[in-house]
Amino acid sequence: MLSEIRIAGFGGQGVILAAVVIGKAEAIFHGGYACMTQSFGPEARGGSSSAQVILSSEPILYPYVARADVLVVMSQEAYRKFGPQLKPGGILITEQELVHVDEAPRGVRLYGVPATRLAEELGRKMVLNIVMVGFFGAVTGLLEADALRKAVADSVPPAFQKLNLQAFDKGYEYGSQLMVKLADVEEAVSLESA
Repeated sequence: MLSEIRIAGFGGQGVILAAVVIGKAEAIFHGGYACMTQSFGPEARGGSSSAQVILSSEPILYPYVARADVLVVMSQEAYRKFGPQLKPGGILITEQELVHVDEAPRGVRLYGVPATRLAEELGRKMVLNIVMVGFFGAVTGLLEADALRKAVADSVPPAFQKLNLQAFDKGYEYGSQLMVKLADVEEAVSLESA
């Protein structure tokens, strides 16, 4: 199975690290294949930044995302630029307080998380990217939580491991709770229509 993922935002949000963590989780801790490419503006902070990650159970022959199965956006500009490249039936994950989606493209599953606020609750806004990785893991089910946690721990300096693992757990818990609520709503709707 092959999954094409694009993560986008602006410089300083940790877009590239989020992509590295997801790719590492697949390639090192899950036993699959992954490749990542990145693109960013000349500005150190504030410019556009994006990364493409491909996950596969078999060797990857082409390293670029043509049409994303999953789009993770952390800025309005990123949504405007990459939203149209999401596959029909794909998953759109937004930083819900920074990205406003008037109307999700038809057939797209939209999930939002207040990642910046959740990161601020941990005392460091800079871990919003790892909150997003945790949320991504919970709502997509593409990778096991354990593989993602190990990749987080392996990708940050030891002094920041505890904080980043807390950020991952916070995002994963938020996503898991959201998925339970959505499943309950779907079940209630199907019971009403039966």
